[in-house]
Amino acid sequence: MDLKNKLYQMFILGTEGDGYVKALQEGLGGIIFFSKDIHSGEQFKKLVSFVKSKALIVPFLSIDQEGGRVERTENIHHGKKYLSAKFAYEKGPDFLKKQTQEIARELVSYGLNLNFAPCIDVNTNPDNPIIGERAFSDNPDEVINGEEITVSVYRENGIIPCVKHFPGHGNANADSHLTLPEIDLSFGELEKIHIKPFEAAIKNNIEMIMIAHLYVPYFEKEIIPTSLSRHAVNYLREKLNYQGIIISDDMIMKGVAAFGDVNACEMAIRAGVNMFIYRNSSQNTINIIEKIAQKAHDDIELKNNIEKSYQLILKLKQEKKI
Repeated sequence: MDLKNKLYQMFILGTEGDGYVKALQEGLGGIIFFSKDIHSGEQFKKLVSFVKSKALIVPFLSIDQEGGRVERTENIHHGKKYLSAKFAYEKGPDFLKKQTQEIARELVSYGLNLNFAPCIDVNTNPDNPIIGERAFSDNPDEVINGEEITVSVYRENGIIPCVKHFPGHGNANADSHLTLPEIDLSFGELEKIHIKPFEAAIKNNIEMIMIAHLYVPYFEKEIIPTSLSRHAVNYLREKLNYQGIIISDDMIMKGVAAFGDVNACEMAIRAGVNMFIYRNSSQNTINIIEKIAQKAHDDIELKNNIEKSYQLILKLKQEKKI
């Protein structure tokens, strides 16, 4: 693999824009599917097979399938919906386990191998516009319980789980799709409540953690999202001893877009983020990857971080036999 192929491994793109086919041939790390990609079970299986057939390296085939508001198979289910994390959890551990099994088996039947779930934010702000019922609870111990049940079921069924959104989106008063929310809590409160489920997930050897576009003054004095923050990534690596993959939330979101397309991605790679989600594969998204590839040839830090990320990604793919 040359440096550019290794860099492409660090990206998971959506199908909108059609650049994903060429990107797969360059070594793209994965594809994320949305409702617009899924019209029937048979059609979706064919799309997944097509993606696999074009890939230079076996890709992550991913989706956001939490249940409730965040459910991508809605066109197939015709009105029948999985319950969101909060309501599934309130029905008890047996119900949560059974529903997670249904979700996992459905995803496997389409050929998928990665779900951006569970959401392990602690929903402490009742007016939170983005998390709400996506969280198991407003109590960190209940969230940990929900995380342990869902993660074990996903693993048993051959789906890689990805917990989100570090360092915790539950206290946000704004939607990071639209702006950069600020989480201005004392570090004690942050650690005791919002980071606690991530610490538990790491002790449970979680494979992948999604890092959020949040401004947390504890990590950065300047207004820099956690997704671009060396201090936030170092906290995960050094304080919590996390050895797995750190993946960004969607880089198209307004919470990070203000930092500039190429610049935001470059900052995140330098900070130590291993993978990136872009909901489209437009020419602009492909250009970001190509520009960073050119720059990395003469930049030791970028080159080394790309190499480290590539090794981590390959290791997980080999371990999971995807």
